[in-house]
Amino acid sequence: MHRVANHLIQLQELTLIRDEQKVAAGPPAHLEQLDSSIGAMTNKLPSDTKTQYLTLYKRDHTVITPVSEGSCSFCGMKLPISLVQAVRMEKQILCCPNCARMLYSPESPPRRTAPRPRRTAPRKVGISRFSSNTIMIPKLESTNRDGVITELATKMEEEGFVSKADKLIESSLRREAIVSTAVAHGVAFPHVRGVEGGGLSLALGISKKGIKFGGPDQKLTKIIFFLVIPTAAAAFYLKLLAGLAETFSKTDNRKIIMACKTPEELWKALVKTTRSAIK
Repeated sequence: MHRVANHLIQLQELTLIRDEQKVAAGPPAHLEQLDSSIGAMTNKLPSDTKTQYLTLYKRDHTVITPVSEGSCSFCGMKLPISLVQAVRMEKQILCCPNCARMLYSPESPPRRTAPRPRRTAPRKVGISRFSSNTIMIPKLESTNRDGVITELATKMEEEGFVSKADKLIESSLRREAIVSTAVAHGVAFPHVRGVEGGGLSLALGISKKGIKFGGPDQKLTKIIFFLVIPTAAAAFYLKLLAGLAETFSKTDNRKIIMACKTPEELWKALVKTTRSAIK
């Protein structure tokens, strides 16, 4: 990959992680560390690229986006074949002619494979837009962070929501290595961005005893949401994260979730507890 493109991707990832930490009320020390790293990486950009980056950043924090099936992953515009080929050659940083975001050619990423709803099907609302009872695990078997992520990603693949669970696992663990997605109240949000196709998907697993997930004060994590996020849904993901964090900061809602014994019970409880926070 083009050296500058790789630098921009890493910088963007740090920026989005900082945004996550803010909406999920992450530890202040994490925010300070991220701010310092973001500033240092921004200053290392070539001057012309830095100017372009800062201009795009003021509009939206997704500054560089992959090319997917000949289209810009963010705005969906079908790109000229010559532009797609030039991006693949990686000789320079090129931009989408529609949304102006910088483009790069990724390795083959996982895809969201869940079928689109029929036009005649009732319109889904709230959390049901992103999940279903088939990817609820009320009693996780795994007893550590890596095992839980593997269990949830594998479940999503088995139920036809995504492909390439191995890549999801690898990407999620790489993300956890930067800053833990565990937040207060025993909740964690491991995830993977840049999944191709469809919309955002969410699985939920419960660990009755709790596991070490790297949360604040090293407290055990018991409620784990695993999300796969297409590039175009990056901004909405933060709203969803904020809604989930708000919902499960409340003791009563956590008790309702923790009491569930079957996938169906867990699904109904998730729908009920998030009804006011996630529209």
